[in-house]
Amino acid sequence: MNKAKIMSKRTLYIVLILMGAGVTAESAAGENLSADRQATYRIDHTISIFNDVMRQLDINYVDTLNYEALTEKAINAMLREIDPYTVYFPKDKDRELKMMTTGKYGGIGSLISQRSKDTTLINMVYAGAPSQKAGVLPGDIILSVDGHKVKGLSVSEVSNLLRGVPGSIVTLELNRQGDKLTKRFGREEIHLPAVDYDTVFADSIAYIAFSEFTTGSAEAFANTLDNLVYNHGAKALIIDLRGNGGGIVDEAIKIVNLFVESDVEVVRTRGKIASSNRVYKTVLSPRYKDLPLVILVDENSASAAEIVAGSLQDLHRAYLIGHRTFGKGLVQNLRPIVYDGHLKVTTSKYYLPSGRCIQAIDYAERQKGKRLHKDTLGGIEPDLCISEDSSKLDITYTLYVGHMFFDYATEYYSLHPVCTIDTLIDNADVIIEDFIGYLERRGFTYETETSKYFADILHMAIQEDIDSATVAALRAIEPSLRPSYREAIYRNKDEVMQFVGAEIISRYTYQRGRAAYLLRSDRTLSKAKEYLQSQK
Repeated sequence: MNKAKIMSKRTLYIVLILMGAGVTAESAAGENLSADRQATYRIDHTISIFNDVMRQLDINYVDTLNYEALTEKAINAMLREIDPYTVYFPKDKDRELKMMTTGKYGGIGSLISQRSKDTTLINMVYAGAPSQKAGVLPGDIILSVDGHKVKGLSVSEVSNLLRGVPGSIVTLELNRQGDKLTKRFGREEIHLPAVDYDTVFADSIAYIAFSEFTTGSAEAFANTLDNLVYNHGAKALIIDLRGNGGGIVDEAIKIVNLFVESDVEVVRTRGKIASSNRVYKTVLSPRYKDLPLVILVDENSASAAEIVAGSLQDLHRAYLIGHRTFGKGLVQNLRPIVYDGHLKVTTSKYYLPSGRCIQAIDYAERQKGKRLHKDTLGGIEPDLCISEDSSKLDITYTLYVGHMFFDYATEYYSLHPVCTIDTLIDNADVIIEDFIGYLERRGFTYETETSKYFADILHMAIQEDIDSATVAALRAIEPSLRPSYREAIYRNKDEVMQFVGAEIISRYTYQRGRAAYLLRSDRTLSKAKEYLQSQK
């Protein structure tokens, strides 16, 4: 070995020793830093590792990589380990971010769903939306958007094709019950209404179904309530927050302020840094200080919806009926990220006037390697809990997940140019029989969990060589466990008709018609009306 090679190896060895000493010294220095500086050191340390991995991939990996996509996936995987609400929005997802905060987006005004990887269809159209005015119908299968074939695309990818700048033209190629057609129309700015439905019942009880807390939603709520009170004589109010996933906390405070005196604490936030600690109070005199009030909640009422319900309950201003709420007491704020991105990051937790925290799941436990569980003290417990009778829902559930209600409504609409709620009520028996005939034509089959388990038992009995007489006896029982879906539907006729009728009427009068039809048999609403009547 020549002298040059010996010196080269010796130099490399010295460099490696020095690098090791440097890392050791750096690690020792990191351990002696203050808590804040130690956190900064740990962040710099991990970022250096990530950068080096990316550079090594760039230099050595056999194929060309999409670094932007890899980085976004890495960030999203990291955030999923923290909680479900801390989310990264790169610049190309600005439209999604705008829709989340304002309830507005540029599009066609329809909801879509996917039956299979190759079938995406229109699930719902909003009244007055571009798609509705262009004659797009629920049940239409989307074949292409602006010439882009959608076969094999995800719902998210198809949604991105449908959205665009308001005023831009979109061309849809559709399949409607075997017939191909093309719809060409302009996109518009779609603003999803915060108030889904409102009415005044015969006993002067107003009802408002409130769906989301987005910019301006509190004003929409107040205007609706003013109309119900001053123009329709409402003397009491039911606010339906079932299914309301929350949104902007300031909008929730404004709604609470309609019923509570000024300078009253509604909610406070507590976080790691001082700027995250805040007390939210009412600032105006209430417009409806003495209006009797009931709020309906369920397991999908969350965040700002829980603030409204929980604070009014704590302040003894409203009576809550329904189910324990979701328990989302984590506060998110938007922070700008380089290259025009945003991070929606959890900064604090919500605490109601009584001091209770809304949050039901401690996501910090996952960082410690523990399994997540829902704390029974989280969420809002209503004053009156309504239990659901699930014993009769087996056939209904099977029909629902099999899209039978939706598909039957599509056929019904094509055959009946006019339909009202009264039509459905007066012809319920005829519609049920027609629905059963539709199921027969579709070759629908119905199997209960009992019959599934029994088939396993019979198979096991044969495998275990149980005597032939016992196996024969089991076989004799088996046919009686295969239910007739006709009989099951008639045993549960009211529930089945509720789903069939709601799907049918939504084709004619859209979301308001669906809501009006379903409220007729709403047990929770009935309890709310009974309570308000008793308070008189």
